[in-house]
Amino acid sequence: MLTRRTLLASASAALAAPALAQGGYPNRPIRLLVPYAAGGGQDISARLLAEPLRNALGQPVVVENRTGASGMIAAQALSTAAPDGYTLMLGGAGETAINHHLFRGRMAYDPMRDIRAVMVVVKVPNVLMVNPQAPFSTVEQLVAYAKANPGSLSYSSSGIGNPQHLAGALFDYMAGIRTIHVPYRGSGQAVIDIAGGQVQFGYNSLASGLPLIREGRIKAMAVTSKERMPQLPDSPSVSEYAPLASYELVNFFGVFAPTGVPDVIMQRLQDVIATALVDPELRGRFENQGLLVQNMNLAQSQAFVANEAAKFGRIVEEAKITVES
Repeated sequence: MLTRRTLLASASAALAAPALAQGGYPNRPIRLLVPYAAGGGQDISARLLAEPLRNALGQPVVVENRTGASGMIAAQALSTAAPDGYTLMLGGAGETAINHHLFRGRMAYDPMRDIRAVMVVVKVPNVLMVNPQAPFSTVEQLVAYAKANPGSLSYSSSGIGNPQHLAGALFDYMAGIRTIHVPYRGSGQAVIDIAGGQVQFGYNSLASGLPLIREGRIKAMAVTSKERMPQLPDSPSVSEYAPLASYELVNFFGVFAPTGVPDVIMQRLQDVIATALVDPELRGRFENQGLLVQNMNLAQSQAFVANEAAKFGRIVEEAKITVES
């Protein structure tokens, strides 16, 4: 049965072939959707990429923040966009690999069917950030305090269903504690409210919290990767606390396109992104934000996202994580 997407994809491929043969793509501006507000890790990554992509492609790359619904507004807009390479998304694990496990039957798109990875750009360890005035300063002390005062602590994330939410829910599950999740519509306010004491702690990317960490308004208590981060050598991995030795939860950011974009355009975009990421200055700007630059081709990126989706599905099931948890 022919669907609207199939017809669009077929028509787009037919129209794109002669244009590409003449070097016609792109011949107008490209939109790069960001699912969260300005100032967060995904927004920073999108803006770091936009300039080299514009220079390489010869067309403006316009970053457009489409916030709300745990990243699903931007992802849905991407999934229904014409598959012609002019609408892309700087997406993370939440909207591409997690949400469909949490919002079963309530999503207007299927990330495994309607969206394809162009390239995984960075892996993103999260930081367990705490207010310096909190009554704990180590993972062990946090667990002990939460056990002695069940339900008294709250943590922030940049939205329901994103990796920061899962980082907190998995931490609670493995530590045997109960804290209150306070979701925000992006990283900026989620981090500011840790510094302001509206929540006692939170999980977020280093890029989102680095200015406040440097000012001493937030303490980087631990990281959610297995290894310490070079930018935070004094912040241990959560897994260094023996009872949580198997704990790990890492996000990723990548460039995504609607399913149906012709392979030749997908490959062109991947080539341009990969070439941009070779530049030492650009890599350094990513790495200074705690973002670990990757070197995956088209097939590797798509396989990675599929594997991450399966892994996050197991975490959601094992830890019994829900949108309310």
